[in-house]
Order: sequence, then structure tokens, then C-alpha cells
Amino acid sequence: MEVLEEQEITKLGYGPNCTSDMFMSTTYALYERGVVHEKGLLAQDLPPWLTRITGKISDKSRLFPSAINHVLINEYLPKQGIMPHQDGPAYFPVVAILSLGSPVVMDFTPHSSLGECRHVEDGIKLDERLDDERPFSVVLMPRSLLIFKDKAYSDYLHGIRDCEMQYYDRAVNATETSKHDAGNQWRPGLEKSNEVRAEDINSFCRTTTRVSLTCRVVSKM
Repeated sequence: MEVLEEQEITKLGYGPNCTSDMFMSTTYALYERGVVHEKGLLAQDLPPWLTRITGKISDKSRLFPSAINHVLINEYLPKQGIMPHQDGPAYFPVVAILSLGSPVVMDFTPHSSLGECRHVEDGIKLDERLDDERPFSVVLMPRSLLIFKDKAYSDYLHGIRDCEMQYYDRAVNATETSKHDAGNQWRPGLEKSNEVRAEDINSFCRTTTRVSLTCRVVSKM
């Protein structure tokens, strides 16, 4: 995605139909299209500019069973995050998150229910699955698209920490992030210093607002 397109989407995303969701009170839900309730989805048409985006995501990824019919747009200020959570059974188990503005680190942690798998079945301990379920992080770069599914959807909680400083030591894309931040553009003041502290390596400072578009499919209408 180009910078000009990002700026245009950010302006369009501040729509009037803002509703709250399962997110923290410090995170602002700017726009939600499609209302999810216990019986399924109360469908609402997506505006043309949003349909163009979701159409591209669906066509290029080929991971969704039908057209994306639920989009939530959230705004995050530099010190705001979102509590670890799962999106739940109402959605088809694929999520696409388009990130605009400030970069941020999204943490994935194994769901506590996995601890219940430690039992013996037919004389064999089922520990192998748990050994594979380890915490990890992903740096959501400006104008990037993150799609997760399968175990990342069903076995993990995902969230963002409430702090300006973001650390990405455990990020699966740490190398790419370091290259992108080679000029210390995300760490104000460090470019003027000859010394970089160990704790500043693999970290960056959130200084601007982040807007995310979370795109999903609710199969039950």
C-alpha cells in the first residue's frame, strides 16, 4: 500500500457509525460495519472504499470462504493497546489486520486451556503439542497486512501492550523490522547519541496514532 492511499483511508475511516466492541476502554472503535450477535451477523453493506480493500484482501489471499462482511476500525494512541483475546467462534477462523500509521508489536500467547492437555492417553503423554505452543510476536509495520489462522487463531490469544516503547526481541519479523528502522526513525533522540543502550536494541517508540482495520467473515447470518 502506498503512503497516499494510507492517508486517504485514514481520513475515510473516521466514519459516524462508531460502536463499542470487546476492546479496552482506552481503545477507540471508530467504525464497525456488520453487527455480530449471539445468532450470527446483522449484515450491513460496506461502503465502496472499504469494499475495494476487502475485495483485494480476499482475492489475493484466497483464505476466506466468502466476501468479507465484518470490518472493525480501531484507533490506538501511543500509550494504548488491547488486552489479550480471541476473536471467538462467531467468525470464520481467518483474520486479516491492515495496519496504518504507527508501527506496533502484537503478542501471541498460548491459551490457558492448553494446560489441560497434559494427561495420559493410552499410556502416552500428550506433551508434544504444548512444546510447540510458545509465545511469539509480530511487528505490524505501517501499511502492512497480517493474516492469521489455524492454531494462531484457535490456540493463541493476541494483544498489544499499553506502552509507548515496544520491544520486538521475540518477533518473527525482527530482522526485517531492524532493517526498516536502520535510521532510528522510530526512536527519537537516539540519532543524536553515540551510545545505544542494550535495552534500546530491538525496540521502538510509538509517537503517532495507529489505525487498524480488522477484516473477518461471519458465516451465520
